[in-house]
Amino acid sequence: MSRKNMPLILMLVAGAVTCVITFIQNYSITSKLISLLIVLVIFYALGSGLKWTLDYFDSQNEKKKQEEEEVVEEKAEDAEGEKEEQKETKE
Repeated sequence: MSRKNMPLILMLVAGAVTCVITFIQNYSITSKLISLLIVLVIFYALGSGLKWTLDYFDSQNEKKKQEEEEVVEEKAEDAEGEKEEQKETKE
């Protein structure tokens, strides 16, 4: 799953909610803009942190999966080698 736009989407949704709330509460224009700027910065940072965390977990899972595949391949090779040795000793 692509997480490239996750921080942007989170930031824009939070900004839209902030705009609606400040409009309903009849804030002044400067208060609306200041609160909007603060919310956009905070939620962009939160979205970036969340994206980084999820990407880190994915990379860890991928490394673990590759290690498990290598172990399975080594066991399969060992089993084939043992079968060949048994055939040679029988002959």
